[in-house]
Amino acid sequence: MDFRQFLNIAKRWIWLALVGALVAGGLGYYISSQETPLFQASTRFVILRAATTGYDYYAYIDYQQQIQTYSELLTTDALLNQASEELGYSAQDVTASASQIADTQFMRLTVTHPDPVKAAEIANVLVKVLIDQNERLQSVRYEATERNMQQRADQALEQIEILQAQIDQLSTASVQEQLTQVESEINELQEQIFALETQIVELETKISEFNPLFATEEQKAQHEANRTRAAELEAEVKQLTPILALYQQIFTNLTVLGRVPDSSTNTSIEISQLQTNLNLYQQIYINSISSLENLNLTRAQNTPNVIQVEPARIPKKPISPKPMQDAALYASVGFLLMAGIAFLMEYLDDTIKTPEDVKQILGLPVIGLVADMETGRSKHKGQSKGVFVADQPRSPISEAFRSMRTSLEFYSVDQQLQMLIVTSSGPEEGKTTIASNLAVIIAGSNKKVLLLDADLRRPNVHQRLMIPNRVGLSDLIRGRLEINDVIQFSTEIPYLNVITSGSLPPNPAELLGTQKMLSILEDLRAKFDMIVIDTPPAIVTDAQILASKTDGVIYVIRPGKTRSLVARTPLEEFERLGANVIGVVMNRIPHNRGYYYGGFEYYSPNVYGSEKYYVDSHNDQPFIPIQDIETEPKK
Repeated sequence: MDFRQFLNIAKRWIWLALVGALVAGGLGYYISSQETPLFQASTRFVILRAATTGYDYYAYIDYQQQIQTYSELLTTDALLNQASEELGYSAQDVTASASQIADTQFMRLTVTHPDPVKAAEIANVLVKVLIDQNERLQSVRYEATERNMQQRADQALEQIEILQAQIDQLSTASVQEQLTQVESEINELQEQIFALETQIVELETKISEFNPLFATEEQKAQHEANRTRAAELEAEVKQLTPILALYQQIFTNLTVLGRVPDSSTNTSIEISQLQTNLNLYQQIYINSISSLENLNLTRAQNTPNVIQVEPARIPKKPISPKPMQDAALYASVGFLLMAGIAFLMEYLDDTIKTPEDVKQILGLPVIGLVADMETGRSKHKGQSKGVFVADQPRSPISEAFRSMRTSLEFYSVDQQLQMLIVTSSGPEEGKTTIASNLAVIIAGSNKKVLLLDADLRRPNVHQRLMIPNRVGLSDLIRGRLEINDVIQFSTEIPYLNVITSGSLPPNPAELLGTQKMLSILEDLRAKFDMIVIDTPPAIVTDAQILASKTDGVIYVIRPGKTRSLVARTPLEEFERLGANVIGVVMNRIPHNRGYYYGGFEYYSPNVYGSEKYYVDSHNDQPFIPIQDIETEPKK
């Protein structure tokens, strides 16, 4: 399909696409206007990131996970229910979403609700609930860390008291007893550390197995608790590790001391060692107290890491529905849908539409393009409904038949075209109209012409010419009358003669195939310069019988109505019989679609501005029957 064909199809079906767009747009506007308006309120809050030295990849990942956790938490039913309790009304129709603002620590919470006031209130309360929960979580973390630090300080103080008592009393306890005691402390610390590390491994396993896509709200809350507990346990391990190292140092000192032989100086050495251990425990105690004080100071000065920076405001306009936008969208879809249907119909339509289709599908030339005569006739009210070219000799349609006559004259230079049949692929394609008008046009060139109605099934020539059909071809074949008895002519076109069908026989195909019919055709050849035979459509055998006995076949089709397969099948039979199919006449082309049929533009009514361009010298007179052919004017 070239661009011109595409443009022609678009011109034919643009009305359908526009109607589809109009209907769909109206439907979209109506549906949209019936929807419940929705209002959207948004608030912004910031999640502060923990201070780190340089770039800490793991701290960054933890921060991103924290943001994702808060985003999911804000949309949970738990927070919505808590917000509903504080507001005193249900939040069932609420749609909430939270997301990070790109390249910032800010987050945006958006709440959609049919009530604009409730939308803003719910957004603000959700952030408040999040801040409260975050503060409670931080408080729990501080309290757990404080308890662990205080416990370590108490343990160190206890050891300090024990060592100081030993020094004061110059305890006679053996080094072995001290080793046992320190070793017991070491074992206890190692067991505590191992237990903590085991819990950390279990929690990390649960954390790694957590899938936020399929987790329930309860599972998400448990996941956050696991992460918090793991961090607390890791802090305890970090606190116990230096204490264990100190005890191990004490154990080492005691071991070395124990290897010294007993002497008078053992007591001094023992006291010195105890003092060393005492100093170590004092350092542990001091460090624990210092850490505890720093923790309390940090807790007292701590700024919440979730802060609302912009409260939600009451929206003034709904975000949906948007009737005009929806109407435009529906209209676009309707336009495209109807356009697609139109092009699909064109694609599935196997009718012959253009002269190019005739050449491609039928392999025949187009010898005539004839516009719709009924439309052309309506412009001349009150005129006869007979042969168009006789009624309107100056019309563009008449000129189209003159062009057809010229084409036949050129064709007859190489071979004889004295006897032609005019047929079609099926009914209602205008073969009789073409045959009648072509005969009149040829007679206008001073040739003795006979129009023979060989359609013995549904004859129409006599109706077209408005002449009687009392006798005709069927009477000739039966031998009841002679040729001179059935011929009719008109003084309007002196050289035009007509033989109608006569009475309808029950066996038309058998009559046309008789030797008598062949003899009649030969007699007619001797009497006339040109014989135009109107036959039934080629789907019946009548036309096929006559095609092999004449000089040529003019094949009439109706563009947009004649299907490709239907038109091609009779031609195959003509080819088998050796009939000479001259070409195709495209009949009943709409006047407003001349552009669609290629060369038909030439015959448009307004080419020359006026139909007066075409002249005709004939007078309008009706057909009259005669009995004697010899009274006709001679060539």
